[in-house]
Amino acid sequence: MPGTRLIGFRVEASDGYIGKVDEHAEDVDASYIVAKTGAWIFAKHVLIPAGVIVRIDMDDEKIHVNLTKDQIKDSPEYDKEKHRGDAVFRGRLDQYYGHDHS
Repeated sequence: MPGTRLIGFRVEASDGYIGKVDEHAEDVDASYIVAKTGAWIFAKHVLIPAGVIVRIDMDDEKIHVNLTKDQIKDSPEYDKEKHRGDAVFRGRLDQYYGHDHS
C-alpha cells in the first residue's frame, strides 16, 4: 500500500458498500485507512486497520475489507482534529477491532 493513492476508493465490507476512503487518510499512518461512511449510518469518519484489507482492486478502485457493515458502523468515530496522534483513541480502536499494534 505505501505510495499508492487510495483516496476516493470505495470501501466494501464483507456484506456490502460502506463508504469511500477520505482525504484525511493522508493524516494517518499506513496501518489504517480513513473511510467516510455513507448516509446509511449518518456519514461519519472511521479508521479501519490495514490488516483487515482483503484486497485492493486498482481497476475498479475498490478496497475489500474483512469486516461487516455493522462492525464498521459500531466502531469509534474518528475526528482528525481530536484523534490524530492520540494513543488513547488508537488503544480504544485496537481493542474494538481486537488488534494489538504495540
